[in-house]
Amino acid sequence: MSLNSVNIMGNLTRDPELKYTPSGKTVCSLSLANNRVYTKNGEKTTEVSYFDVEVWGAAAENCSKYLTKGSGIIVEGRLRQDRWEKDGKTQSRVRIIANSIHFMPKKTGAAGGGQGAPAAEQQPAPAGEAEQSEPAAQPADAVAWDE
Repeated sequence: MSLNSVNIMGNLTRDPELKYTPSGKTVCSLSLANNRVYTKNGEKTTEVSYFDVEVWGAAAENCSKYLTKGSGIIVEGRLRQDRWEKDGKTQSRVRIIANSIHFMPKKTGAAGGGQGAPAAEQQPAPAGEAEQSEPAAQPADAVAWDE
């Protein structure tokens, strides 16, 4: 028996990239920064980690439509390790495959500037759409667009 589950919150480091597989499925690539703040020797220290996130289906379209660099999100999903050969060496990376994405409210300026997104844009997609998952089997060449 095994468990593969991820819950993470952070901010996008770039605008979402919406693409389509050769079979026409929608996929959105996100880059997420997550900060860990802790005290070491009496000093506050921040450690930043970066994660690649993949979102499929209607949720991918919503991410592309409503999110931009700096947007805050919560991702619920699983980890997937990709492996491939390049120049005779085995390469690998781990990505988060999202089961659901929750949009965080946009921050407003201290002087009242910037009202954030309209309320509808801050809501996650309806449950049936947000929990789209990756197709069960993707041919190796179907992810070539991402490398």
